[in-house]
Amino acid sequence: MILFEKFTLTNGLKVIVHKDISTPIVAFNVLYNVGARDEDENHTGFAHLFEHLMFGGSVNIPNFDEPLQKVGGENNAFTSNDITNYYITLPKENLETAFWLESDRMLSLAFTDKSLEVQRQVVIEEFKQNYLNQPYGDVWLLLRPLAYQIHPYKWATIGKEISHIENATMQDVKDFFNTYYTPNNAILSVAGNIELDEIKQLTEKWFGGISSGNSNTRNLPKESLQREARRLEVKRKVPANAIYKAYKMCSKTHPDFYATDLLTDILSLGNSSKLYISLIKEQKLFSNINAYVLGSFDDGLLIISGHISENVSFDDAENGIINEVEKIKKLAVTPKELEKVKNKVESMQAFSETSVLNKAMNLAINELLGDANKVNTDIEAYRKVSAEDIRRLANEIFNESNSSTLIYAKED
Repeated sequence: MILFEKFTLTNGLKVIVHKDISTPIVAFNVLYNVGARDEDENHTGFAHLFEHLMFGGSVNIPNFDEPLQKVGGENNAFTSNDITNYYITLPKENLETAFWLESDRMLSLAFTDKSLEVQRQVVIEEFKQNYLNQPYGDVWLLLRPLAYQIHPYKWATIGKEISHIENATMQDVKDFFNTYYTPNNAILSVAGNIELDEIKQLTEKWFGGISSGNSNTRNLPKESLQREARRLEVKRKVPANAIYKAYKMCSKTHPDFYATDLLTDILSLGNSSKLYISLIKEQKLFSNINAYVLGSFDDGLLIISGHISENVSFDDAENGIINEVEKIKKLAVTPKELEKVKNKVESMQAFSETSVLNKAMNLAINELLGDANKVNTDIEAYRKVSAEDIRRLANEIFNESNSSTLIYAKED
């Protein structure tokens, strides 16, 4: 059980406080309710570019890392299609440094041409290195627009193309900051050996004077029901043929998410899973195979992907996957299989809760999704999933008309 308390400043900043007396380290997590899905289709990659710009110096602090390192702290950030998240860990006695740093860059970035140009080049190099010049690196640049035709999940967090980053202007950057980097669009979560009154005082001192921004009403286009299978075949310089099948599924906030998550675990979690035993061990169709959910805030994807064994055709490999999901549509999973994956989820969550940073992050994310207390009720929701729930969702999801398949062939 993760105990926590909440309060909200008059400027709209939501604050979550979790006391953990077991550690001298405090986790300071600031989540902004903005991700790649909030970008204009002709100006993609901005959420991720902005993550980099936030480390380029703020109005009063030209170097973000230096003062943090002096007090024994560390920091990092990540961007997804749904959120942008910044976090600091540091000794408890130096906690106010985190308040000073994060409040100053929420107040205003430095907005220099030099910073924009430096971070632009960093992101462009990341695009090239991780997505264009790495084996299988462009999978998500190909699979997302295949699976999504309307919703902004159709582009990856890095952006649709390099030119969108190359053409970003200083005015674009300022507009993005002023729209999304406001107290009323953020959640601050602090976890460690701390007191609520202390956090209230520090939050008011450092964040209370920052003006709230306009309320952002998210009105994203919804995908229409997919009625036929989609396919794309590409050839690349890669060591092995691969196949990626994406099936539409519910959002992370839907009650069926828990059963869908367990469905993928039954398929591919460990060496006793259905896909491993059948497709790797017995039929030797794949050298590796995996099934997982993306956990998207809007309707997401269930992915089955694998590298195909040498001398195995794409047809045989894909038919192997289809045959296995057909089995799980018809035959109920055993109580033993279901209990095993439930236990695994529970143990993974228990392990996650040993980290004060994970607790701070998860509290913020669940608060954004509607209820921070989901950190305490998720396991109960997983425990309630029945074998019939698994079979029902397998029948809803695993239809070829609901699939988008990327055939990723190695060049001759």
